[in-house]
Amino acid sequence: METHQTEKNNKKLWTWLKTSITAKFFMTGALTLLLMIPLSLIQDLITEREIRQQDVVSELNDKWGNEILLYGPILKVPYKVYHETAVYEEATQQTVTKKSATTRYAYFFPKTLDINADVKTTSKKRNNFETTVFTTDIVTTGSFETPDFSLKSIPNEDIVWEKASLIIRTTNLKGLKSEVKLSMNGNTYNFEPLPADHSHIDTLESSFLSLEDLPTTTTRSFDFKLTYNGSKSIRFIPIGKLTNVQMTSDWKHPKHTGSFITQSKRTTENGGFEANWKLLHTNRSFSQQYFKVLPNLDQYAFGTDFIIPLDEYQQSERTAKYGFLVIGLTFLVFFLIQTLSKISIHPFQYLMIGLALVMFYTLLISISEHSSFFKAYLIAGTAVIVMITLYSKSILKNWKFPVLIGITLTALYSFIFVIIQLENYALLVGSIGLFIILGIVMYVSRKIDWGFDITEPVVG
Repeated sequence: METHQTEKNNKKLWTWLKTSITAKFFMTGALTLLLMIPLSLIQDLITEREIRQQDVVSELNDKWGNEILLYGPILKVPYKVYHETAVYEEATQQTVTKKSATTRYAYFFPKTLDINADVKTTSKKRNNFETTVFTTDIVTTGSFETPDFSLKSIPNEDIVWEKASLIIRTTNLKGLKSEVKLSMNGNTYNFEPLPADHSHIDTLESSFLSLEDLPTTTTRSFDFKLTYNGSKSIRFIPIGKLTNVQMTSDWKHPKHTGSFITQSKRTTENGGFEANWKLLHTNRSFSQQYFKVLPNLDQYAFGTDFIIPLDEYQQSERTAKYGFLVIGLTFLVFFLIQTLSKISIHPFQYLMIGLALVMFYTLLISISEHSSFFKAYLIAGTAVIVMITLYSKSILKNWKFPVLIGITLTALYSFIFVIIQLENYALLVGSIGLFIILGIVMYVSRKIDWGFDITEPVVG
């Protein structure tokens, strides 16, 4: 008798699992969570490919030329500092005072500094990975006023004018494609790199300036031109008492960075940009001259980053983050169809549909490595939508609901594509879209009877 009752209860439980809306709902939820496992593995794959891309891009950039930071020229003038030391002489058995001189350097920044940078971008590709690099011509003009040594009370006779020189500080010496020559007062001076120190910025120093070219009695003008191969960014430091920087480029996605904002910027006819900065020495908190040591001024750098807003892997990663939403909403559509139409859908069929949705992301990654993200998204989305629509036809036995499913998936994938293309409004558009979807689900499911389907209690 007890065995018969157990079999009866088991039969009722099995019937409830097959017919209960509540059981189907929890089964659908469990399958959705189960599919998060392969989805998380795909996200790991995207991260792995992105890291590989970064390694290849870094290698390409390093061979072509890295980021550019430039400031100069700076007038470098040696001067002598005398020290008195007491020395005991055994011959006379007396202590005498001797004078010794130490050479130090004073650094003077230009009175005016005008920089004009023209940047032409291009792409470099290795296998499936691509990076953006550039070539830039930087023309610099300006002037020096008479150096003032009164701050340190250094007499004129202690200034070693005949060994004065100019220095230019910059990164990316590997990317330099022109000789470094500076014209001052009609004469041309060549620059050579100094031995590297612990700083990441290299120093180029000119030969000693002719006394007639020094700004000892009057202002002296200068000009020089540099051609660089570089990548990622170009930055300058406003060491002029008045600094003007103009940058033009064909790059469509500039990001102007640093401690100072542009005075003006506009989009050019070819889709590139033109940006201008104008800075006074009162706009930054460092002096026009330094004695003994030239400080690190990196924190005052400004310029432009040449970045790709969203590359294929970043877009794929953002798309995969909506995987839970796609799988959950698709299962919810099937759940509502089978609930409202009384058509039975087996858990295995749910699983096949879920795996097809997961396959969308592997298709997207693999195709985008050989084509644009838009084409990859279109091909992968179309393939998955057609597959699920045809599979739904075999399950639901008519075209009414499969067409509805196809339209729903098309709308969902289109909505996600729009979101991942947006930058400033992605959260707003996503929130509004999810709110509308929730409202539709609430409306469709309002008449579903969620009551417990077993009329008699199951006893052990």
